[in-house]
Amino acid sequence: MAAATEAKTVHSAVVTYVSMLSLLSLCPPFVILLWYTMVHADGSVSQTWNFLKQHGLQGFIEIWPRPTATAWKIIFVYGVFEAALQLFVPGKRIEGPISPTGNQPAYKGHVAPSSTDSGSSGNLIIDFYWGMELYPRIGKNFDIKVFTNCRFGMMSWAVLAVTYCIKQYEVNGKVSDSMLVNTTLMLVYVTKFFWWEAGYWNTMDIAHDRAGFYICWGCLVWVPSVYTSPGMYLVNHPVNLGTQLALYILVAGILCIYINYDCDRQRQEFRRTNGKCIVWGKAPSKIEATYTTTSGETKTSLLLTSGWWSLSRHFHYVPEILAAFFWTVPALFNHLLPYFYVVFLTILLFDRAKRDDDRCRSKYGKYWKLYCSKVPYKIIPGIH
Repeated sequence: MAAATEAKTVHSAVVTYVSMLSLLSLCPPFVILLWYTMVHADGSVSQTWNFLKQHGLQGFIEIWPRPTATAWKIIFVYGVFEAALQLFVPGKRIEGPISPTGNQPAYKGHVAPSSTDSGSSGNLIIDFYWGMELYPRIGKNFDIKVFTNCRFGMMSWAVLAVTYCIKQYEVNGKVSDSMLVNTTLMLVYVTKFFWWEAGYWNTMDIAHDRAGFYICWGCLVWVPSVYTSPGMYLVNHPVNLGTQLALYILVAGILCIYINYDCDRQRQEFRRTNGKCIVWGKAPSKIEATYTTTSGETKTSLLLTSGWWSLSRHFHYVPEILAAFFWTVPALFNHLLPYFYVVFLTILLFDRAKRDDDRCRSKYGKYWKLYCSKVPYKIIPGIH
């Protein structure tokens, strides 16, 4: 019932259904149109629009790509390779957060969690969109969300970033400094993600969002296609930034990625030590919040109100959005389409902040109200 409850909490029923149906029906063709516009329409939305206006549905069918046998083989081999890494490469034991039903999943190497966090909302559309299983597995050990989100989705981001770099060299005989900045920042970001991967088990993606279209299709298709789109654009639109400007953008982007990482690291260390750590040179201030699971157990969580987390409740989204801007801005401003990812990410994270706030308000009650009084801003300090 978690999916249905969350939908009711965050948005009205009408907005929820319209949003879900729109995303289910429009996102897949949008990915194709994004690719076509970047690769075949010079990055121009108006050019794509004029083509579709002239040729209609038949034109859209014509531009729909038909993957070759070689392409399918590459995707299959890549998927099998990532699955093998997930299953067979050992790792240390990491515990996830306590779930709404009181389970605490443990990750150790290739051992995936198993819990009672599953069930239907009673609505077919919601079940398909949000999913029914929080920790779905194939067999005993293969965790689906770890594969879709991390092994396939995030690693394909890195692979495609490098691929676009290689493609630009193949087309133009050299790699522009704009492409180098874009690729470097994306690779630094993905490296940061895997360096911090243990902390990812505590995020909404893993701990609260079930394995449905939203997460699984999003990580398998939307992430590789949309998140890498600035690099896709730069393949055919190389920009010479000059050494000085390129370095400025690169340093600014790396700084944002570091701040984003340090925000997550700070909270992760706070949780790991049960608040017995140093934050910005002193003992952290915190709120000890109790809550009740769906099974009736009373649990306790510590809410950090020091360091980055004293600036706003979701301050880590600020450097994440800025990092996306800095690996997009090498494309400059001849076309707006490369900035779609930045706009999308901003909307996604603001919506996620609202969802998380509503969930925490429901979970912690008066303690969340106290937390909000100590950290009044949701995302942007002093503004929002």
